Amino acid sequence: MLKTSKNYLVLLIMVFGNLTFALGQQSDGWISLFNGKNLDGWKVGEGASTFSVEDGSIKVAGPKAHLYYVGDVENHDFKNFEFKAVVMTKPKANSGIYFHTQYQEGDWPLHGYEVQVNNSHGDWKRTGSLYDIVNIMENYVSDNEWYTEYIKVEGKRVIIEINDTVVVDYTEPESPKREGDRVYRVIKSGTFALQGHDPGSVAYYKSIMVKPLP
Repeated sequence: MLKTSKNYLVLLIMVFGNLTFALGQQSDGWISLFNGKNLDGWKVGEGASTFSVEDGSIKVAGPKAHLYYVGDVENHDFKNFEFKAVVMTKPKANSGIYFHTQYQEGDWPLHGYEVQVNNSHGDWKRTGSLYDIVNIMENYVSDNEWYTEYIKVEGKRVIIEINDTVVVDYTEPESPKREGDRVYRVIKSGTFALQGHDPGSVAYYKSIMVKPLP
């Protein structure tokens, strides 16, 4: 009887573990936003051919386009969170990770902030920059190597890390000075988007994870 009970317990653990894996939830609170097989849960308008799945990664290569997360996690509306992705750029690549943004059919995302992905493009604002807010000139990583890009938003504070090194620690003021379309570049809530910048840019994203925070 004891042996049967143990077997039943093991079976329950296996079932629960498989269910947890299927839902993309990890025991430490991280949730996968990309299944490594296709773009289910993601949406792009103009320039859809810029995004494809290759060897378990999202490949970004083609004309300007943006791939938005529209899946079920938090109903794709995140306020406070931790986010991380494993990224690789090819030479001259320019890409980015938007947060607190909203789906658009075309053009550059109007809402939210962009975290830069660029190690050798002509734009001097390098990987890890909170684009046009806190710009970084230094290279913390190189092309053709996988690295981790981490973003944490809690209240008005944004922390960006590259391979566990903090490169940005920014707190948005109560009345941030923004002009023109930049008035929408503020902390609010919204989804994530990956940027396809130009036809000469090639970048890869995998292990895209989020941990919602209170």
